[in-house]
Amino acid sequence: MSWWVYALLSALFAALTAVLAKVGVEGVPSTLATALRTCVVLVFAWGISLARGEHAALPSLSRKTLLFLALSGIATGLSWLAYFRALQLGPASRVAPLDKLSLPLTVLLAVVLLHEPLSWKLGAGVALMVAGALLTLR
Repeated sequence: MSWWVYALLSALFAALTAVLAKVGVEGVPSTLATALRTCVVLVFAWGISLARGEHAALPSLSRKTLLFLALSGIATGLSWLAYFRALQLGPASRVAPLDKLSLPLTVLLAVVLLHEPLSWKLGAGVALMVAGALLTLR
């Protein structure tokens, strides 16, 4: 499958995450809900990695790779904690679009830190996404 198929699947599962999590956080402390979800993700991801034999690559990972994956994991955890708390306090139809403001931040960081190109089409599309997310506030 192409990268864009996986990206669309990611969007679909992220949408399901918002709706399912909104129901799941009712009456549960948001940090506990995040911890429970994280356990499921942990078991699921390791199960797939073990089944595919990908765990064999562990000894060959560099310190840089491990450091950046650990930092990414911390960022993911903080994002999930904030997301579940936001879902607990607000409507999913407003929380999810604001959460997706990660897109323009990702593009900005990719341009600045990774030196990825920024075309006018990408800039215009991101600007429209920001405007759309902000329109959901009211």
